[in-house]
Amino acid sequence: MSEPYDVIIVGGGPGGYVGAIRAAQLGLKVACVEKRGNLGGTCLNVGCIPSKALLQSSHHFQSASKEFPSHGIKIKEVSLDLKTMMSRKDKVVDDLTKGIEFLFKKNNVDYIIGAGKIAAADTVEVTSLEGKTEVFKTKNIVVATGSDVAPLPGVKIDENQIVSSTGALALGKVPKSMIVVGGGVIGLELGSIWRRLGSEVTVIEFLDNILSGMDGDVVGQMSRIMKKQGLKFKLKTKVTSAKVSKTGVTLNVEPHDGGPTESLKADVVLVAIGRRPYSYGLGLEKIGVTTDKRGFITVDHNLQTSVSGVYAIGDVIGGPMLAHKAEEEGVAVAERLAGQSGHVNYDIIPGIVYTWPEAASLGKTEEDLNEKGIDYKAGKFPFTANSRARANADSDGFVKILADAKTDKVLGVHIVGPAAGDLIAEAVSVMEFGGSAEDIARTCHAHPCLSEAVKEAALALDGRAIHI
Repeated sequence: MSEPYDVIIVGGGPGGYVGAIRAAQLGLKVACVEKRGNLGGTCLNVGCIPSKALLQSSHHFQSASKEFPSHGIKIKEVSLDLKTMMSRKDKVVDDLTKGIEFLFKKNNVDYIIGAGKIAAADTVEVTSLEGKTEVFKTKNIVVATGSDVAPLPGVKIDENQIVSSTGALALGKVPKSMIVVGGGVIGLELGSIWRRLGSEVTVIEFLDNILSGMDGDVVGQMSRIMKKQGLKFKLKTKVTSAKVSKTGVTLNVEPHDGGPTESLKADVVLVAIGRRPYSYGLGLEKIGVTTDKRGFITVDHNLQTSVSGVYAIGDVIGGPMLAHKAEEEGVAVAERLAGQSGHVNYDIIPGIVYTWPEAASLGKTEEDLNEKGIDYKAGKFPFTANSRARANADSDGFVKILADAKTDKVLGVHIVGPAAGDLIAEAVSVMEFGGSAEDIARTCHAHPCLSEAVKEAALALDGRAIHI
């Protein structure tokens, strides 16, 4: 048997592959095990990346269909070529997965294709796609297996008529009607794609509102915008059963707090109620790794599990189930294994909804601050008063900054608007350095730019915004 690895990472998603590359940069002998046969995990293959490719393409389609005339651009007829749109999406994914393989070779990371199982704290068994099992020794193991689609009782996913996010990214034709079960980020993004392409989309949400956990102003604004765009919503509603036929899917639904049953029918039903940790079938119980009742792996502040030398990162340990959170954890573990001081600031992880307009949230919401009795002040600036947004005809939304009433330290930033996911980066940097709203207000922002709305929101905290 060859010399043991310093670390074997089980899972080649954003956390796993980034952690592997960072560990190799630091001089460790590294292997990454991935059973999919393509690196990048759910995010790159059937999640973040293909959905953003389709969001961009569908946005272009809607712009050409409905918005170009107001810009003086006349097109006689706009038609959809879904096959080409899907092919472009697939090429984006393929190019990026190959890119990660190149980075592995460049950084001397061994890429092992197969299903990994942890036989001991220093042993990983890998069963190849052909069924052959090999044993690899290592000083440390990092579990980075991510998450899987959460099932909905009474509704069986067939990836044909009842689909998960995976199936929704690969439909062969535009359904006349679609029901989305779940009003979270995934449901709204995918529902938006198919609504733009011509589907009648209804979103069913168990809770009182969509986008649970986001700031109330964001939820309210996004609800109004999504309705204006044609999405229909049934809130405080639960799905009890589903029946598939040649003509579509019939769902039985009822109010979540009790009431009469109602039947709804659609060509396609998308189940997007969340994700569950992929912690099963890995041999964790056998070696004594502790998980909670939902299957999330328990880790300490060093991201080490209950077994010495076995670490876990990303969706499989809970917290925000976001690729960038997993990446930060992958880097942190790699640096700690190399004797450095890796760190993840969990209070400053942005969350983005990539609809159009986008929504972005960072830090505390007003609801959080009120619940905890924290004295704060808020500054808000609408994109209708931003010159670049008006020039672009993208003026829906706002920037809101929350700061401590005494120290002026920024506690939270929430944006609905064009490129919100990019604009939030400034706030991430300011909050990472413990900055104040005054720091943002005193910083020169280029004109005319969307980012001026961030500066104006900071000015608004003290009632001195210029353009409102």
